[in-house]
Amino acid sequence: MLDLILCVDDDPITLMLCKKVICKTTFSNEIITAQNGEEALKYFDSIKLNDTESQKQPQLIFLDLNMPVMGGWEFLDSFCTSNYSDFNTTTKVVILSSTIDPEDLEKAKKYPMVIDFLSKPITLSMLDYLSNKKA
Repeated sequence: MLDLILCVDDDPITLMLCKKVICKTTFSNEIITAQNGEEALKYFDSIKLNDTESQKQPQLIFLDLNMPVMGGWEFLDSFCTSNYSDFNTTTKVVILSSTIDPEDLEKAKKYPMVIDFLSKPITLSMLDYLSNKKA
């Protein structure tokens, strides 16, 4: 079981569904959300600034690609930098997208923290698959 998951998506229904599906399992103790990549980066920035145990580092991020403000690709580009080196080697990313474009699948392989690329919506069988994969 993971301690903390971060779901990054601009669609409130997708975020709600993600929380509901994960809560039905023993996949994670806690789920937090961000509505775009910028919000997600701010969360990691706040962990660095506070340097306290009260804010935990997510072990896994479910990341949408197409979002306003900052999309998934822009988030990954920023998250790969040395600014986030405290996190990008230990936090894994699963891209959850409504489209499975072969070019996106190839592009995702360039990011070492991306462990999978799955189609929305999240399901119990996906969580089972990720558990067996040791997300």
